[in-house]
Amino acid sequence: MSEDINGIVEQAGYDYKKLIWMFLGIFLFIIAYYSPPWIDAVDPTGKHFVLSQEGKGALAVFLLAGTWWVFEVVPIGVTSLLIGVMQALFLIRPAKVAFKDFMDPSVMFIFGSIVIGLVFTKTGLTRRLAYKMLSIVGERTSMIYLGCFLVTAALSHIMAHTAVAATIYPLLVAIYSLYGEGDKQTNFGKGLFMGMAYVAGAGSIVTLLGAARGAVAIGFYKDVTGLDIGFFELSYYMFPIGWIMTFLLWGFFMVVLKPEKKTIPGLKERAKKLYIELGGITRKEVVAALIVGACIVALAVFAIMKATIPGFVPPHKTAIILLSTILFFITGILDINDLEEIPWNIILLFAGAMSIGFCLWDTGAAEWMAIHWLGLFQEAHWFVFVMSIAFFVMMMTNFIMNVAAIAISLPVALVIAPYLSVSGEVILFSSLVVAGMPFLLLVGAAPNAIAYDSKQFSTGEFFLYGIPASIILMIVTGFAVYVLWPLMGMPTYIGG
Repeated sequence: MSEDINGIVEQAGYDYKKLIWMFLGIFLFIIAYYSPPWIDAVDPTGKHFVLSQEGKGALAVFLLAGTWWVFEVVPIGVTSLLIGVMQALFLIRPAKVAFKDFMDPSVMFIFGSIVIGLVFTKTGLTRRLAYKMLSIVGERTSMIYLGCFLVTAALSHIMAHTAVAATIYPLLVAIYSLYGEGDKQTNFGKGLFMGMAYVAGAGSIVTLLGAARGAVAIGFYKDVTGLDIGFFELSYYMFPIGWIMTFLLWGFFMVVLKPEKKTIPGLKERAKKLYIELGGITRKEVVAALIVGACIVALAVFAIMKATIPGFVPPHKTAIILLSTILFFITGILDINDLEEIPWNIILLFAGAMSIGFCLWDTGAAEWMAIHWLGLFQEAHWFVFVMSIAFFVMMMTNFIMNVAAIAISLPVALVIAPYLSVSGEVILFSSLVVAGMPFLLLVGAAPNAIAYDSKQFSTGEFFLYGIPASIILMIVTGFAVYVLWPLMGMPTYIGG
């Protein structure tokens, strides 16, 4: 009998470990959804926040999806579909609302960014850039790591880190193809792709151009405090942190995922030869580069204008990046068959992440969690309080949109801050640092999921390597809060 069961399990494509994690996720959902009412959250003013049945349902789906994502029970995009299905089945949110989030502008922005990466690959721009880069950085794998990380971080200063990851990803594929291990998983492959995802986040915190989270957080800060943070003021405080993290992450991957080969003999000459064999730049390469360049410039200019001109409302960044997608088809660079190359599993992953994020927000579950957590530290030392906020944002941004993580924690934290003589500025900046670097789950940021498409690592491996990386992030944030930012002139503790 047991042999029959084993046969059925194997034929179904499952192993016992996956079945265990599958039922654990379902068990957590049942426990959370059907448990008695949970205790109210109480903010510093004494206001009570009740967790509704819909809120419990949102947390239940959150636990189910998180478990399935980490242990990859089914393809990650399928777990995302389950998020919408569970909301509709258990009446947590109407189906029209739950599934509408799957086409959120942020999801379409990710789609447009991935198309840019596809274009770079198809036109040959990726190989051209990869060979040129390798001919410069040489044959040492440590320098290849560093070169890729520096380029990724720098580009994330001037364009959205999602678009950077989608552009850099095919370049890394071309570089890895010269490592000589085929599609085999290696330390070098894991470090190359995961490192790209990590440093894309590190680079994106430095300016308002790297991600939408900065502008949104500054808006919340102004609404609560009446104070504004300028474009260059943000970069002044964030620049050293972004680059400290970039170099620390390089060291981190050189230790935990040290490449099997110290050098790739003959790589430099081979790269030069391959570059020559590509011949002259083709018309399609020129057109693609012009379209992408115009898109980047437009996104950067509009972001700067929004940050510096009061009342200016730019076109939405999704419209701009999708315009580039349309132009690729109009100019003949892409055709209908190229749509089959889109990694829909990755796009569905973020569609589900958007849906669960909005679900936690709409049902009040996210606010309930934030108030409960921050309430534990409202009488703590000011430094402990600031770090507790940073820790909460870091954890939440691994599961839901970083914008949402900031939106639910920042208003509460800024209300508590005056009681502990903490400046609102240090809370804002520490939150932005950790919100930009979700190292635990693929859903935390688009670059994580784009890197996953390399098939060099599993979701479980990403999670495990993300634990020490997140500890490093918290240490650097603590150093900035307690030492660096005060030396740079930022007010932190404003007590006597």
